[in-house]
Formats: sequence, C-alpha cells, structure tokens
Amino acid sequence: MTTTPFTTIEHHVDFCVVGGGMAGLTAAVLAARHGARVVLVHDRPVLGGNASSEIRIHICGADRHGGLPNLRETGLLEDLRLENLRRNPNRIYSEWDLLLHETAALTPGLTVLYNCTCQAAEMDGARIASITGWQLTTQTYHTIHATLFADCSGDGVLAPLTGADFRVGREGRAEYGESIAPEIADRHTMGMTCLFQTREYDTPQPYIPPAWIHHYTDDDLPNRGESHQYFGMGYWWVELGGNGDSIADTEALRDELLKTALGVWDHIKNGGDHGAENWALEWLQFLPGKRESRRFLGDHVLCQPDVAAEGRFPDLVAYGGWSMDDHNTAGFYAARLGAPPTIFHACPSPFGIPYRALYSRNIDNLYFAGRNASCTHAAMSSTRVMGTGMSMGMAVGTAAAIAVRDGLTPRAVGEGRLDELQQTLLHDDAYLPWVPLRFIPAVLDATLTASAGDPSPVRDGINRPVGDDPHAWSWAPGDWVAYTFAAPTAVREVTLLLDSALDTEITLSLHYYPKPSQLALPAVLARALRLEGLVDGQWTPLAAITDNVRRHVRIPVNATVTGLRATLDATNGADRSRVYGFYFI
Repeated sequence: MTTTPFTTIEHHVDFCVVGGGMAGLTAAVLAARHGARVVLVHDRPVLGGNASSEIRIHICGADRHGGLPNLRETGLLEDLRLENLRRNPNRIYSEWDLLLHETAALTPGLTVLYNCTCQAAEMDGARIASITGWQLTTQTYHTIHATLFADCSGDGVLAPLTGADFRVGREGRAEYGESIAPEIADRHTMGMTCLFQTREYDTPQPYIPPAWIHHYTDDDLPNRGESHQYFGMGYWWVELGGNGDSIADTEALRDELLKTALGVWDHIKNGGDHGAENWALEWLQFLPGKRESRRFLGDHVLCQPDVAAEGRFPDLVAYGGWSMDDHNTAGFYAARLGAPPTIFHACPSPFGIPYRALYSRNIDNLYFAGRNASCTHAAMSSTRVMGTGMSMGMAVGTAAAIAVRDGLTPRAVGEGRLDELQQTLLHDDAYLPWVPLRFIPAVLDATLTASAGDPSPVRDGINRPVGDDPHAWSWAPGDWVAYTFAAPTAVREVTLLLDSALDTEITLSLHYYPKPSQLALPAVLARALRLEGLVDGQWTPLAAITDNVRRHVRIPVNATVTGLRATLDATNGADRSRVYGFYFI
C-alpha cells in the first residue's frame, strides 16, 4: 500500500496557464484583466523565463535591436519596459524580476504558483479537466481544475500529458514548401546556451580556471575573434544540444555548457591579449536558455511561405518580425565544420500570426503561446523570440477571457468572436498590422479641434508610425486637443496613446553595451498632462497626471460632458511630443 503525507490543494478557476515566461505571464495577466479567474503554474522562483535573472536574455521582437523603427511590441510589454526604465536605470536583473513579480501580484483574479512543476493531467475526452503540479518549496500538490488551459512552458509539457499533437525537429523542404528547410525531415533542433557576465575593475584580475573545463585556442574559435571585444556579456554561440534531445539531455548539456563557456573565458583571460586584463567573472548561468523543443500543432501551422507573404491572415491576432534566425544544430561545434553558427534568413517585418496557430487542433480547450506555438521549425526560428511570444500571449489571454465569458471553445472564438478579439487587443494597445482600431460613433461624430495643427490622426485608428506616415498629432507643453459634442454625452473612460519613442531601443539587456535610450525614460514621453470636461459651458478638471510613465494611458471619467480636452503640461525633456490616439468610451 502506497501512502503520501503530502497535502493536495484544489483550485477551481476559469483559465490555467502553465509556464511563467514572458508569453505565459502576458497570457495570464491579460485574461485576468478581462475578468477571468486565472492560475499561473510556474516551475521557477522568478517570472520571465529566458528574460529573468536566471538566464538574462534580452527581449527581442519585430524591431530587431532597434534596427527597424516603430515596430516595438506595445501593450503589456511596453508598460513593463517603460516602468523598468523609471525604476531600474542601472539595469539590475533582480529589479526586473521584482517588477514582473509585482505585475502578477497586483493583478486581481490572478494567482501564481511558484516553484510548481506540472506533472499530470486528467482528461475528459478531448478536453483537459485538470492538471496537477508539485510545489517543491511547500511540499504540496496543487490540482487546478479549469475551463481552459494554456501551455506557455516552452518545452510544451502538456503535449505528452494530454495527447495534444506536437512536432519536434525540422520539417522536410517539400512538406511546407520551405526553401530554408533540409531536404529530409529530422529531429534536430536549435541548441541551448549558458552565458556569463563579467565586470571591469581598476586593477588586473587573474583567472584561475577549474581543472575540469575545456581549453581552446584561436584555431578552435574561428571567426570569433571579432566577438572577443564583447566578452562582458557572454556568447550566444556557446550553444549545444541541437543534435540530441533538447529536453531529456538538459542536465548533461548544462554541465558541458559550463565547461565550454568557462573554456572560452579562460581563453580570453589566459590565451592571449584580448584586452581583458582588468575583467573578472561576475555571474555564470546555470539554467540553460533553450531555443527549441516541442511545438504544438494547431488548426494552422505557420510556415516560411506564410512569413514571406507577410502573414496577412484574416484572423491575424499577433505579429513577428525577427529574422528567421536558424541556428546551426551543431551549435558551438559548427565552426569546426566550417559553418556559421546561425543564418539570418530574410524575413519581412512585420508579419502576421493567425489565431489558428495558438490553439490545439485535437485538444478542445488548450491554447499555447511562445516558442511552442504551431509553427514549422523555419517559422519558429523567428517567432521564438520573447517580444513575439508576448504578442501571442496577449492574444491568448484575451481570447481565453472571451471564451470563458461566452462558454466557447478556442476554435469557436475564432469562428464567432474574431472581430471582438482583434478590437479588444487594439484597445489594450497591442499592434495588429493592417487592422485599424475602430471607435464608437460618438468619437467619430464629435468635433475635433486642437491648439495648433491638424489633430485628425488621433482618431485614424493607426496608433504608431507606419512607413512615412506618423499617424500622430504633434504637441508641445501648453498645447491641447479637444472633442466637443452636439449634446451631453456619457463618458466612462478616456484613452491617450502617447509618444514613447518607438523609433529607439529601450530593451533591458546586460549582453549589449547600453545605449542612452536604455537608461532613462524617453525624453519625448509626456510626463504631466491634464484632462478636462466641458460642463455647462466651462472646462472642468477631470484628472491630472504629474508623473506619467506610460504610452497607453487610460483615465476613468464616469461623467456626462459636452466636451473633452487633453492638455500637455510637460515631457521628460523634449521640446515636442506626439499623440497617436485620443478617444473615449
């Protein structure tokens, strides 16, 4: 007879998200914000996954390290980036962890189970009835019964537990018509990496290598010499595991990656003059950062031809734009084969991602977002980056809330609530290329005026620059923009979409030398502004914001007025700024 002294806690919620990386955190927060009761099951002590202090990968997306302007992912990610700039100018990763923890903790309706590993699932036909996880810190089992589930775990842990269709490895070239795919399908993947971080001191810092690490010469690291100048951040090309099993081999690969990373550092310190005399190790990554493992199969599998055609799907709900960055499966040893560590295949930015790639084709209540979404290996080499994963996460969380509210399956949301899903995402400041935000008739019927210039772009529904069109009205401190109505109008809430310098890079990163834009709030961001309502012919104060840190500003009003006026009082230093949207509901 088997007994267990451990307690099981039962949770009954609307939506359960497995995996608290950036995609899973986003899905959980958005679903809870839209009224769902949510449990987020995360197997680590900190949120953020590859972006956390445990791994420290910068959040990339369609803007490609700032190389492509005005494509940065807005919504929750933009809020986090801006708040991190305000609080964390020294780029301390524990501060970033704290911000993510706080974001989840302060979201009503969201419960996070940290240090909780998903171990089992109970099925009811083609539906998941519950999952169970083991929380190491409390020695407690947690069973979560939910209407809907999302797997944002990266490794797709719910696939083997539920029977959800999935794929591992690379498709053959002819299967989806992918020119960058191998001729014959295989189970090879991109590998994983352990980074290191170093600090410069005023005096020489010797490095005594452990006896068990690997040792390298310049000949072992061909075409890497030019990268030695960036040794403060570690190296993404210290990568292994692509030709093995990216899940089962993780522990062994971690040990080999430590030997490899420290061997590279030993070479930099002791294998010649690389300008590292005064540098010393400050941090070493012990949890490998993964790029690829399982990928779920949805009603649509995003592939290279879809990406090349810009993904102009009717059910577009997210977007990408990172190049198809297909790492050599040999990883670190690709150099010995005379091959580059990765090939950045051409890719349009942006390209759309369809809703049908975010839910399972054979499990009726399962969503997914992030690198395990329904993509071929080739397409996933772009969509795997975290900015794109958060774009998917916004769509999944929002769709789940709609599905719970109306008693729908994920597939039925796409069939009957797609327009609502897209418009809700846009109202939350997600960006959906080629899909404009629509306004209630009262916004379009109102008379729109401004202190100077033509303010019409603030209600054109395109809330960022696209090409040469700024889709914005420019204002300076003291300028105002106003709506007036033919009759008293009930206004519940006003939204302003402000200038947060989408044309610059503000990514948190310890792996690239920071640009000035990564150390302080954008100078163009409105810092202080006022909202007034026209009541009985007089402009009456409704709200005053003196320390704004957001692009997407929502102001509760709950009043009946015959006009609304927003006035800029101050920026963070720039002479002028922009307004991309000004509307009300």
